[in-house]
Amino acid sequence: MSRLALSSADLPVFFEERHAALAARLTPEALAALAGARDPAAVARCMGEPLGLYAHLVPEALGGAPAGGGLSPDPMAIDVRSLVLIREALGQVSPLADAIFAVQGLGSYPIVLAGSDAQRRAILPDVLSGRRIGAFALTEPEAGSDVASLRTEARRDGDGWVLDGEKVLISNVPLAHHLVVFARTDGGGAGGVDARGGGRAGITAFLVDSGAPGVASEPLPMSVPHPIGRLRFDGCRVPDGARLGEVGGGFRLAMQTLDAFRISVGAAANGMAARALREAIAHVTRRRQFGAPLSEQQMVRAYLAEMATELDAARLLVARAAHKRDTAAGGAAARVSTEAAMAKMFATEAAQRIIDRAVQLHGGLGVIEGTEVERLYREIRPLRIYEGTTEIQKLIIAKGILERAAAELAEGAARGEEAEEKAR
Repeated sequence: MSRLALSSADLPVFFEERHAALAARLTPEALAALAGARDPAAVARCMGEPLGLYAHLVPEALGGAPAGGGLSPDPMAIDVRSLVLIREALGQVSPLADAIFAVQGLGSYPIVLAGSDAQRRAILPDVLSGRRIGAFALTEPEAGSDVASLRTEARRDGDGWVLDGEKVLISNVPLAHHLVVFARTDGGGAGGVDARGGGRAGITAFLVDSGAPGVASEPLPMSVPHPIGRLRFDGCRVPDGARLGEVGGGFRLAMQTLDAFRISVGAAANGMAARALREAIAHVTRRRQFGAPLSEQQMVRAYLAEMATELDAARLLVARAAHKRDTAAGGAAARVSTEAAMAKMFATEAAQRIIDRAVQLHGGLGVIEGTEVERLYREIRPLRIYEGTTEIQKLIIAKGILERAAAELAEGAARGEEAEEKAR
């Protein structure tokens, strides 16, 4: 690969000078140590030092990368467009590195948003260097998309808390030094939660050491190289100082975190799709059938046209959502849920189709284990599930557009009443 396909080059209207500088550093040569690497621990360390990629997971005010202009003045906001460029690059070079990078963000941003000064000082410098890896412990066996139904319980015990419960499909578990754990603090863990989401106010976040007494972890095998596992909490005692934010504020904290990083999932999908398109073009140009290169066949050209168009459309949606998030007046608390959901949904679904076509264009070679497109075919599938399934994104989008329509109707009605009053 002579260069990586990054959105800042083709869509400069959405980016600033600092993004061009970052893109210039994200070269195949600079990321060569990640390409083909299979050791998650080594990959995780490399992205801290020497690459310095984790600096973009923490705002400048807390030691992260300089934000520059064109970003919300909120000191706790992170530059989502930088995350987009990094994950586009990692998606092309190493989906394993991309997954670790993303969850390092999920496992540190709640500390940025809600951590005490002591928690931030103790954790964030080592997050930046890669000496400390985090995990985001939200999903449970019976609580996936329905976050409000989680059952892991944190009960008061003297001046601290005791955690009991189980988490599953938690990325970075085999590597993690700290866990951001979401648990019920309203006593509703054993009896379940109101199916309409009434349990959201009873969730609190805690910062837990992965080696703490009462914490047990178990790796889970996946179809792709990915550090993921199960966590069990059995009488895990933590001080009240381990709490992140207010009691009952965990659901909002989880949603704020996911809202910041969900857009970048689409960017990772775009990176994988760009790599698949590059591989497909190289193959059909080189491969000859019926006396001519495959690239001269009309059906092959139609596939390439569809793949390239879908990729560009996905990159536009991701860049728009990231730009809107970065420039929103609300800063770190801003919600661009509809745009983020559109970007995540379309980009991951489009990438699945693009990579599938790349496999088809490779013919039998496309399903031989170890070929690039075969690996991408397995790597892309989880992105349509994690950080909100495609189906959940559709619900978020529909909710957003209906709320906007209702607001516009109400505004129109108010203007009509005002005009009528003046006419009298």
